Amino acid sequence: MRTMGIDFGLKRIGIALSDETKFLASPYSTYKTKEPNTDIDYFLTLIKEKNVDEIVCGLPLNTAGVEQTIAKQTREFMSKLSEKSNIKVEFVDERMSSVMAEDYLKLREKDWRKRKEKLDAVSATIILQDYLDSKK
Repeated sequence: MRTMGIDFGLKRIGIALSDETKFLASPYSTYKTKEPNTDIDYFLTLIKEKNVDEIVCGLPLNTAGVEQTIAKQTREFMSKLSEKSNIKVEFVDERMSSVMAEDYLKLREKDWRKRKEKLDAVSATIILQDYLDSKK
């Protein structure tokens, strides 16, 4: 069984997966959103294919710790996914995950277009790895 990490966005959703031991998170992909039902179906298929039994999603908070506008849409999407997959979703503070992901990618990829393609999946990986580390 694996844990899936999600960095939710209206245009793109970053996805990370743990290994079977739930020790190490790795980037999986960046999904370009379509329409809500299609998006949910994509994730339901992925959950089944990758044997996911746990989902962690970054919750967008501002620097004061207050939920940002997109947090409501994040909660709505994840609620639907949780209901249809019968998997509980844990929300974690995602503040700084995008900044950390950008810093990480700057060291490895000079082309900003290539960095942008990978940013959401790396952010999801940071969210997931922080969660996995907190469970140890």
